[in-house]
Amino acid sequence: MTKSRVEAFSDGVFAIAATLLVLEIHVPAPGGEGGLGHALLEQWPAYASYVVSFAIIGIIWVNHHSVFDHLRDVDRTLLFLNLLLLLWVALLPFPTNLLATYMREGGADESIAGVVYTATMAAMGFSFGTLWRYAVSRGMLGASLTDAEIRRRTRNFTVGGPIYLLAMAVALVSAPACLVINAALALFYAVPGLGQMRPPPSRA
Repeated sequence: MTKSRVEAFSDGVFAIAATLLVLEIHVPAPGGEGGLGHALLEQWPAYASYVVSFAIIGIIWVNHHSVFDHLRDVDRTLLFLNLLLLLWVALLPFPTNLLATYMREGGADESIAGVVYTATMAAMGFSFGTLWRYAVSRGMLGASLTDAEIRRRTRNFTVGGPIYLLAMAVALVSAPACLVINAALALFYAVPGLGQMRPPPSRA
């Protein structure tokens, strides 16, 4: 199977997952207490969860493309590792809606929703890192990356693990704070020279 076919299939999953996120933001029912403005403001958890999850999907998509730009070829194992990553990407609308719903409700269930949300993010991060490490171990990368750059990329794709564990612990106290940590980690992977994977020079 060619890289382009894998990327095309992956792009479809990323696009559908990102689109489904907005379907969980509902139009308030007419006649609510306080009027439409109040009802819209009460939905802030849905807006916050949507923005963070959409950004995370977008950032993973950008880094996913950059990684595949560096690959010379793909094999069957890498295809299954890519499917594992896409499994969590496709699932993301569910924990996003879960977190948005229970941040409005509060209580112990809010904490559980925060843990489920962050666990999904952690699973995506682990899957992405596993795909990268497999490609490195099998010598699938092109010559555009130095050994030092490969080691740095490997560290960067691993650093999220402990931070996701921290976010899950924080969720037990504050789900909004847990969401902020997830957003901050997403920003790290969006910054060139830090977490963002650069494409090969010829594709820049």
